[in-house]
Amino acid sequence: MYSTLEQKYQRIQKELMAGVIALGGVFLIGTLWYIFVEGWSWEDAAYMTVITLATVGFGETRPLGSRGRLFTIALILLGLVNISYIVNRFTEAVIQGYFQQGIRLRQQRRLMASLSEHYIICGFSRTGRQIAKEFRAEGVPFVVIDSETDSVERAQNEGYVVYQGDATLDDTLLKVGIERAICLVAALPSDAENLYTVLSAKTLNPKIRAIARASTEEALQKLQRGGADAVISPYITGGKRMAAAALRPQVLDFVDGILTGADRQLYMEEFLLDPAFCPFVGQSLQRAKLRSQTGALVLAIRRLDGTLIGGPTGDTILMPGDTLICMGTAEQLQNLNQLLGPIGSQQLRKPKNI
Repeated sequence: MYSTLEQKYQRIQKELMAGVIALGGVFLIGTLWYIFVEGWSWEDAAYMTVITLATVGFGETRPLGSRGRLFTIALILLGLVNISYIVNRFTEAVIQGYFQQGIRLRQQRRLMASLSEHYIICGFSRTGRQIAKEFRAEGVPFVVIDSETDSVERAQNEGYVVYQGDATLDDTLLKVGIERAICLVAALPSDAENLYTVLSAKTLNPKIRAIARASTEEALQKLQRGGADAVISPYITGGKRMAAAALRPQVLDFVDGILTGADRQLYMEEFLLDPAFCPFVGQSLQRAKLRSQTGALVLAIRRLDGTLIGGPTGDTILMPGDTLICMGTAEQLQNLNQLLGPIGSQQLRKPKNI
């Protein structure tokens, strides 16, 4: 499915091309008439056709009879209609900015073709806008998909890479590089659309991490069964956060500050241990001395099988495929990232205040 901008640009292209082809056809008809009916040479016939269509007011190249003059009148009228149509289409394209849109679309296609290991946000409603804001703050590459013209224009005005289309369709996901993306966030207003989007994304790229928005408990379960790696319900999550704000306000403020970088001091990051690069695989935390070397604190370890070890002790062994969930300052996390080595293709995202 082409975006609305693409459709408009392609329409004006087709209309201009049709006008040019029609004008070329009129020129050919006129030239052939003067050659085969009037018996003129190719040069005289082409010249007569050009000055007739251009209505420059020159006299006849050779004398014409009544039949020839009637044909020339018809040729002039056809030429005027075609030229007027072309001028009208061209003027509309200039006034509406279709040529500028075409240039922008070509740049957008090249940019999307160059995207790799990027994030895809499906839906630019209130939830999608907040996600885009956070992604921009974290410095991760991402593209927005939305079918509504107003939302697309708003995303463009905010400087985001955006594609207008139906996120539930495979063709749309392919156009934004789903096969090269590492994560898709389905934040569409409809639970059914989010489910279709997750199913399409997982079919096209089984390795992609899919995060979906759910409005109800039933939708949450269906999205999980549909392959979503994480399902977030704004109502459930909002209720839990409001309860936490009432019962444990300081804890909530602390966690929010770490997750969003609001306090500009502490951050949380995750690190995947690749045995091909990480020199500490097989060692205990005490022997690795990550805390003493970098200052960063290992809060938890997620094993490859999904087991979560909260508050690991010094005797905890670092295993291949472990994901370390760490907390520290921007500098501490950067040092930890360098200490653990070039971990696959996933690099530490640049914190907001670096």
